[in-house]
Amino acid sequence: MYQNPPSELPETHIDHLDHQYIVIEGSIGVGKTSLAKKLASTLNAQLELENAAANPFLEKFYENPEDSALPTQLYFLFHRHKRMQQLMQKDMFKPNIIADYLMDKDRLFAKVTLDDDEFSLYDQVYQQMTLQHSEPDLVVYLQAPVDFLIEKVSQKFSDKRISFPLDYLRKINEAYNEFFYYYSDAPLLIVNASGIDLVNNEVHYNELLERIRETRAGRNYFNPKEL
Repeated sequence: MYQNPPSELPETHIDHLDHQYIVIEGSIGVGKTSLAKKLASTLNAQLELENAAANPFLEKFYENPEDSALPTQLYFLFHRHKRMQQLMQKDMFKPNIIADYLMDKDRLFAKVTLDDDEFSLYDQVYQQMTLQHSEPDLVVYLQAPVDFLIEKVSQKFSDKRISFPLDYLRKINEAYNEFFYYYSDAPLLIVNASGIDLVNNEVHYNELLERIRETRAGRNYFNPKEL
């Protein structure tokens, strides 16, 4: 268990980054929203959250994925597309933006949840709606093994009426790993999230901030074992 560092340890203070549009991504339960919120607060940046809980089909999907997968996925697609359009109309690169989702994730989830006919229909809509979306300046991918994610998700759903389909979580995590193995549309920082506490440990958080500041191109890695 990681502990908060002693108060006498120096902290790294970064109140500005050259990256104007940063996306925090990762599988369900990995902590991307918590990190996005903290980064936005540190950098005084605009926070853009996907707010998955607002999807009226999501609970039905968890209870019966086969019957609710397509409306669930289409709702996410339309909602995310609308948010991206609104941000672009406001000149999305001023001020800096921290988001907890990449537009590509929508298609990633769709490939896992939809059957072939549904995905063919979905993909036609997706391709038309994402033609003009801007790529981020940096993507931070929080990577973790499925056992770590199962523990986090089980805690999250422990007080809810519904149970989370863990086999679905495994498939999503595999899809994320495959997607980012080939991802090259923006600079990428892959973080070993299972060995780090980015919310409560300021040493870990400030070290990640510095790594984010330094990352300008290509594929990069941040492993907490280095700390």
